[in-house]
Amino acid sequence: MGCIGRRGFVLAAAGTLAALGTTGGAAARPAGLPAGAARRRRRPRTEFRGMWLATVANRDWPSAGGLTAAEQRAELLHHLDTAVARKLNAVVLQVRPTADALWPSPHEPWSQYLTGVQGQHPGWDPLGTAVREAHLRGLELHAWFNPYRVATHTDPSRLVAGHPARVHPEWVLPYGGKLYYNPGIPEVRTFVQDAMMDAVSRYDIDAVHFDDYFYPYPVAGQVFDDDETYARYGADFADKAAWRRDNIDRLVSEMADRIKKAKKAKKGTSFGISPFGVWRNVATDPLGSDTSAGVQTYDDLHADVVKWVKQGWIDYVVPQLYWHIGFGPADYAKLLPWWSDVVRGTGVCLYAGEALYKAGDPAQPAPWQDPAELSRHLTLAATYPEVRGHCFFSAKEVTTDRIGAMATVVADHYPTMLLPPA
Repeated sequence: MGCIGRRGFVLAAAGTLAALGTTGGAAARPAGLPAGAARRRRRPRTEFRGMWLATVANRDWPSAGGLTAAEQRAELLHHLDTAVARKLNAVVLQVRPTADALWPSPHEPWSQYLTGVQGQHPGWDPLGTAVREAHLRGLELHAWFNPYRVATHTDPSRLVAGHPARVHPEWVLPYGGKLYYNPGIPEVRTFVQDAMMDAVSRYDIDAVHFDDYFYPYPVAGQVFDDDETYARYGADFADKAAWRRDNIDRLVSEMADRIKKAKKAKKGTSFGISPFGVWRNVATDPLGSDTSAGVQTYDDLHADVVKWVKQGWIDYVVPQLYWHIGFGPADYAKLLPWWSDVVRGTGVCLYAGEALYKAGDPAQPAPWQDPAELSRHLTLAATYPEVRGHCFFSAKEVTTDRIGAMATVVADHYPTMLLPPA
């Protein structure tokens, strides 16, 4: 299996946009990097250079609900132009943030993050426009879906009339101040796949992309109340955790099969997942990473990402390595080689998820106040051939770049445009 199948396209448009101002020079050698490694660093012919473009709660785009169609479109194009100016080659656009859609879906309502009103037609087709305009600029467009999150509140009556979660209230569970579809119900799994595959069938997207949200992150003192579902469907499993992992395995494997079938009719839609950066700590599992993170994606989100890689269900993995080099509980310099070992020999591409949003945030520790921290990540990653690129969270920070961390990355590592891995 290749690293990531993609449709060929030219980068002719890239040269027409002026590069943003840059700062910094050669990246400092990260702690633990062998002497001379910078001289030995590989010079790839292809490399994934992505940014996440989040729509939930209007984080990145649109900047507010209720903008006109022309204003929404102008903001979107500005993000795409900024990606090109930063010499990126992929945009991961969140198109189904809360059981809704940024395209005219027959399954779910228009997203409230467009007009401010769930179900209201925005007057244009954002996903269709994003795909077309990204490709015109030589960018890949990865459609980012959240399978199970229904709402960022717990009141079903606030959902538009006719919303599937109101038609099927038995599908929904409240937890941690949010509403979720219950992953243990087979009809739910089929429905969310149908909703996502509608976009795959309609548009020439380059990839289907899931983030880290499967079962919800643990909330102290609260219970995700799927006991009844487990009693109905979980008899063949040793415990509820094993049953939950099987539910997510089925979602991923079935989506993989459906995307592959769609490939026969269309060229190269890939499947990628961006999990929380720690699968399991070594104290929990000798195969785990040398970390002591408070969350483990296998145990807490019931997402066995390592299995998905080894089974070849996904084409790429983007672990969210959102910690600095030397951070005790989860050291970037320890997690990167661990993930490199996971993908080695599988044909699955490894891209490192980078916490650009932390750079210059006064609430973050001292390493994140250094504009060169992220550049050191890329210098370290260049010594591991399994790492085929990076993805930056997120688009707002790619533009604002508080302390010049993104500009330093560009100056140190992105001298020219490159195609994503083929």
